[in-house]
Amino acid sequence: MGRAYEVRKASIQKTGAAKGKVYSMYAKEIYLAAKQGGTELESNASLKRLVERAKKEQVPGDIIKRAIDKVNSGADESYIKNTYEMFGPGGSTLIVECLTDNVNRSVSDLRAVVNKTHIKMGAMGSVSYMYDNNCVVSFKGLDEDAVMEALIMADIDADIEMQDDSVVVYGEPQDLFKIKDAIKAVKDDVNFDVDEITLIPKDTVTLAGDDKEVFDKLLTMLDDVEDVQNVYHNVNL
Repeated sequence: MGRAYEVRKASIQKTGAAKGKVYSMYAKEIYLAAKQGGTELESNASLKRLVERAKKEQVPGDIIKRAIDKVNSGADESYIKNTYEMFGPGGSTLIVECLTDNVNRSVSDLRAVVNKTHIKMGAMGSVSYMYDNNCVVSFKGLDEDAVMEALIMADIDADIEMQDDSVVVYGEPQDLFKIKDAIKAVKDDVNFDVDEITLIPKDTVTLAGDDKEVFDKLLTMLDDVEDVQNVYHNVNL
């Protein structure tokens, strides 16, 4: 599972290369989370998680504040979340999440990518069953036994593995903050290198030659699509 997580991490780094898009992405997600669950971080877990992630990715504080203030001011912007499943070259699969105010634009832009890279768009559920929806928490400073004991004491069911000198914990999405709190109870100065909810492929593939070239082109083109928020895939980069 750890190797699969590294695939996802590489995908984030590649698809999040343009700062302008990253800022816009978080502004929309934070606005939507605040609109749906309220603007107070402590009572809105989704908003709290997004704000923490945005700060970690160095999104300016004024962008975060403006997105939340829009809700407090009564502004009404409509965004729709859609997920698209794709079959890429060499047995690769992708799940593409979009957040948009214009579904027709999203579909048109994605179909242009599909046509130019000669891949296939899958039906809903055709790819997603091959991925696990997990929260992932990674940090240093504790050993595996100490982490296991902390999770047991907090009555949390999770998987643990070591990656070099880091501990990586995989749990249910709703347990993200419970896991972090359990770790903080043991080591209050812990710094979480990773804490996110993500999709992790159950199996991975390695591409070479033309397949790798097409896949790299595909990721680059998806990165250029305005409404694409997240790209998950099963390729070892």
